[in-house]
Amino acid sequence: MEKILHRLAFGLLLCAFALIPAQAQTGTPHHGDKTSATKKAGKQGTHVQQVYSCPMHPSVKGKSGSKCPKCGMKLVAADDHETTESNVASNNGGGELLSPQLSKMNIPDIEVLDQNGRKFNFYTDLVKGQTVAINFIFTTCTTICPPLGATFARVQKELGDKAGRDVRLISISVDPATDTPERLKVWGEKFRAGDGWTFVTGHKTQVDELLRALGASSARREDHSPTILIGNDAHGVWTRTYGLAKATQLVQIINNAIAGKIATTTAETSK
Repeated sequence: MEKILHRLAFGLLLCAFALIPAQAQTGTPHHGDKTSATKKAGKQGTHVQQVYSCPMHPSVKGKSGSKCPKCGMKLVAADDHETTESNVASNNGGGELLSPQLSKMNIPDIEVLDQNGRKFNFYTDLVKGQTVAINFIFTTCTTICPPLGATFARVQKELGDKAGRDVRLISISVDPATDTPERLKVWGEKFRAGDGWTFVTGHKTQVDELLRALGASSARREDHSPTILIGNDAHGVWTRTYGLAKATQLVQIINNAIAGKIATTTAETSK
């Protein structure tokens, strides 16, 4: 009888153990319990990943240190983008970007050298009373500068006799310490630069001042913007556009500038 009672007690104990929830046996927390694992997951869920994008093509995004496949510019943190005159304001639907007309241009009349070593006062001799299209390059560049040069070459060809007569093409070096007149001349010959296309260099401090005035200054030469500054000094109209746009579209903008058809602004220049 005693053995039977022991067996019954042992059986009841086994049944009670079987009824204990599996979560209690394994130590797995019930729904809603805040364990270190769930806290860690929560922290991971609230982490916001930094977004990097192209200053000229905001739709192009990627990792830190990568470059834009369209223009070769280094992607920067989205929070670091600055709203400047050189930032793109709208997309005209064909991938070529235009910014609004510039309210004013203060162009220093600094002494510069062209590709033939001749001295000029930048504003007085190259800009005053003229229509100009200005881009920014350096001869050791292997990313956006060769395409910028090729684009200017196509623009020069499409302008025909207007190049040098009605409009002057100007390429300013963002690396004047390296880009001597001789280097610029050789670089320009690769693109068959004609008399209406002037390459500009000079003392670094003065060229840096010029770049700042034209809205083309950057901390590193590799980060300079692939833009073209187009203006008609006589009419006081200026605009900035994407330097790798189609040549036909750039020529249209230049022709509008020659005719003074860009929305009139008040241009203030150094004289």
